[in-house]
Amino acid sequence: MSKTWLSPAKINLFLHITSKRLDGYHNLQTIFQLLDYCDEMTFKVTKNGVIRRVSGNEDVKKDKDLIILAAKALQKETNIVLGADISVIKNIPSGGGLGGGSSNAACALVALNELWNTKLSESNLIKIGQKLGADVPIFIKGKSAWAEGVGDILTPMALPQHYFLIVSINKHISTTEIFSHKALTMTPQIGKISFFSELIDPHNDCLQAAIELEREILEVMKHLKTCNGAVHEPRMTGTGSCVFLEFKSEIDALVAYNNLPTKWLGFNAKAINTSPLYSST
Repeated sequence: MSKTWLSPAKINLFLHITSKRLDGYHNLQTIFQLLDYCDEMTFKVTKNGVIRRVSGNEDVKKDKDLIILAAKALQKETNIVLGADISVIKNIPSGGGLGGGSSNAACALVALNELWNTKLSESNLIKIGQKLGADVPIFIKGKSAWAEGVGDILTPMALPQHYFLIVSINKHISTTEIFSHKALTMTPQIGKISFFSELIDPHNDCLQAAIELEREILEVMKHLKTCNGAVHEPRMTGTGSCVFLEFKSEIDALVAYNNLPTKWLGFNAKAINTSPLYSST
């Protein structure tokens, strides 16, 4: 018997890098907005203890695939002797700041924790997930949220269910390169959740560094500024390279999508505050 879960994308409505930590990581402030645009992941329990990727995600080497790494980490943590066959239908563009890999890892942990009946708590799953990637905890929590620390201190938020046009230049930007780039900016810690309730300062400290690495991001932003009905200026999510534009009207979002040059990949998505991960089919 197999079971399917939805693994959603996210965007960062803003991203402020507040300081560099002694461990080399950076403290930040951001709002993670979940989207109704998802990968589909199907799991089938096996008795041979083997974690096997049956289909999907073929552009990622198996020894680097966060799905496989997450399943093996859960296996090791719980000493479970069961295995799993995993199939993935990828919709979320990879390497664009949409969190697809982290979302898939979280999905694997949540799904297999149920299917293997390992009964780990959410906090224990998060501890495993943190070792796989800084964005994994938000997807395990499954709520749009204000985030601080390295993205692990999360406070759920009820955000407007607006519509977004997401644009990908189909190029991967290295997070390591971004955080070591001379053009990376820093924003002192200037507020709590209430300060950002209307996104008073919705900039991304990684933007200029990303543009230095991929100038096409700037071209996308210039195009999106010509679209009508947007709530804010175009913004980049995460460390790039995807850019998004926010609309109150679904029609305006669709018009903007239809006017997108064919050289770029794009999709429309609606903001959601609760992940469909916990509504498996």
